[in-house]
Amino acid sequence: MKKSVGLIGYPLGHSVSPAMQNAAFKKLGLDWEYLPYEVAPEDLAGALSGMRALHMAGFNVTIPHKETIVPLLDDVTKLARIIGAVNTVKNQDGQLVGYNTDGAGFIDSLKEDAKTDPKDKNVVVLGAGGASRAICVMLAENKVKSLTLTDLLDEKAAELASYVGSYFGLDCSAVVANSQDLQTAIDKADILVNSTPIGMEPNIERNPLDENIRLPANLLVYDLVYNPAQTKLITLAKKSGCKTCSGLGMLVRQGAAALGIWTGKEAPIALMRKAAEKAL
Repeated sequence: MKKSVGLIGYPLGHSVSPAMQNAAFKKLGLDWEYLPYEVAPEDLAGALSGMRALHMAGFNVTIPHKETIVPLLDDVTKLARIIGAVNTVKNQDGQLVGYNTDGAGFIDSLKEDAKTDPKDKNVVVLGAGGASRAICVMLAENKVKSLTLTDLLDEKAAELASYVGSYFGLDCSAVVANSQDLQTAIDKADILVNSTPIGMEPNIERNPLDENIRLPANLLVYDLVYNPAQTKLITLAKKSGCKTCSGLGMLVRQGAAALGIWTGKEAPIALMRKAAEKAL
């Protein structure tokens, strides 16, 4: 019998995950299918019941459910619990178990795609949502020198900065979005990460940074947004002479890790990347 996995989020828009995962299943000779499911926040609990009833093998979780899904699951891995966000769920004999592959996918992409080791680096992260939580925890695990967070919701950035700073004993602070304090942090940073959905299809004209924020040429700018590949932020960074990297590598690597969790097989990463690029 065909096994089913999928993606839940709201709104979903155009996702390349189905093309990427289905190409991998075919290559591995698995009779599996991956489908997108748009689930509104108020329907999340009901959707999980439905997925249990349908005996789905698992699913990925995206905006805005990564944090709110945690208390609705039967179990959560230690890493996902530390992060406070889940992006992958496995159905283990009717028990829904939450994992987080975002953070590891980001670090792998940073090292392999951007050829940058975060150790001893000063990092600025835009956004304090589910993806940001995973990234900040893994940056702390990888011994960055300092971490500066900003979010349109000041208290959200402050809460995450306090949590990561105290848990890991790291120099971690929050600054007001698009403020002079943010400019000061960017001026001394080695890496700038956009973990927000700002600039994603269909709002491709938007930039997570105000036009008055300057980007120094020695900065690596990593934008988690991969659709479009050339976001407003990446365009600005290139004009400023910065090294840039899109989030497609992170998407592929977190997806490959999810496939491994569901199937127990090693994912064909190169093939998944090609399928994702073709879908874009």
